[in-house]
Amino acid sequence: MQNSEVFNDSLPQHIAIIMDGNGRWAKSKGKPRVFGHKKGVSAVRKTISAAAKLEIKAITLFAFSSENWRRPEEEVGLLMELFITVLSSEIKKLHKNNLRLRIIGDITRFNDRLQRKIADAEALTENNTGMVINIAANYGGKWDITEALKNVAARVERGELKAADITEDMISEHVTMSDLPDVDLLIRTSGECRISNFMLWQMAYAEMYFTEQFWPEFNEDSLVEAITWFVNRERRFGCTGEQVKALMEAN
Repeated sequence: MQNSEVFNDSLPQHIAIIMDGNGRWAKSKGKPRVFGHKKGVSAVRKTISAAAKLEIKAITLFAFSSENWRRPEEEVGLLMELFITVLSSEIKKLHKNNLRLRIIGDITRFNDRLQRKIADAEALTENNTGMVINIAANYGGKWDITEALKNVAARVERGELKAADITEDMISEHVTMSDLPDVDLLIRTSGECRISNFMLWQMAYAEMYFTEQFWPEFNEDSLVEAITWFVNRERRFGCTGEQVKALMEAN
């Protein structure tokens, strides 16, 4: 096996990111919070591009949690409009690059226009074979596990299985992203050190990387730094950021 193959195998297959700090970054610049959210879109583009170059299998971005509805109504409305705008402007580019987009979470609370945009975007890219981009919107880890348990409980009610037969693997089959590897690396920006009800089941064994950087400041080099930390911590491969960048360029 070539060194590059060994190195490729040491990379995380699934990266999850809690994109935190848009509002605080905007405030530090004397701008409204929505300015930070718009700037955060640029960080998303850079991160997706870098992850795709490294041939990461899946990346999941925490865009809007089920708790975010508690934010001021005006900010929530602006976030929804931004979501629609980004879906419209970015989806063709993702499709052209063979990337697959999926929205995870309870989308029934979104307006009809946004639900249609989500359905169209997912349908356009559903047969693509490149990196899977999961956008967690109105998502919560407890909600995810609860929905999975409802599905399993329905099978018990139908007499298809007994409660004693329920296994972890069975529950895993019903949580979102059951067709993807569990999360290897969680990244959270802005200095907060908590997981905020994000993919509780799928992150059971994830390495967790916390950075002081606000999300709008996150870029390709930031991702390289996080992956380098992961490789050295998890795989003991002893790699450098330069090696990760070289692999990115080679791909």
